[in-house]
Amino acid sequence: MRFHDRTQAGRMLAEPLRDLQRAGEIRDPLVLALPRGGVPVGEEVARALHAPLDVLVARKIGAPFNPEFGIGAVAGEGPPLFDEQSLRMLGLTAGDLAGQVERERAELRRREDLYRGGRPAPRLRGRTVIVVDDGLATGVTARAALHAARVLEPEVLVLAVPVSSVQAAAAMEEVADRLVCLETPPSFQGVGQWYEDFHQVGDEEVVAALRASAAAR
Repeated sequence: MRFHDRTQAGRMLAEPLRDLQRAGEIRDPLVLALPRGGVPVGEEVARALHAPLDVLVARKIGAPFNPEFGIGAVAGEGPPLFDEQSLRMLGLTAGDLAGQVERERAELRRREDLYRGGRPAPRLRGRTVIVVDDGLATGVTARAALHAARVLEPEVLVLAVPVSSVQAAAAMEEVADRLVCLETPPSFQGVGQWYEDFHQVGDEEVVAALRASAAAR
């Protein structure tokens, strides 16, 4: 199925998560959305679970010939994570991408400062942390985000997305304690094809969503 927009997708994604919460499998939840596109989805999930909303900023490292083709990602303070198969296929090494990694890390820090407005990052230790994005294509950005969250010792680490490629969903099950995904279509070509409205989310929309969530709590 196609979603109308990220808001509708977030409301639908919240339903199975609320079932898990009612069953006692989600306790003391914290929703971390991947900006920018994951934030409108995460906003609806956080509202349904009565949970705080924050961001987990991860930056994709694109192939030199096609920046939209993710071959790696960076999140948190850890080293970059690369899709080794893609590197081999393209004849690249991690060293070839060092300059791009530093540029993306600088952008990551800029966005963290902008979105949080000086607030400290939330504590994850002992909580159920639900990482939310609007969809997974290769999944490399989400995988980097999950690794960054894992080192902060959440009790349970959940990845929740409305739609994913079959390959990315299988890979995520190895790094998350639980994957909640509504659709894994076999004919997956990109996240945007599964949304009628897939407009680019701006920084202002992210900041407004975080402020609204904080005010609601």
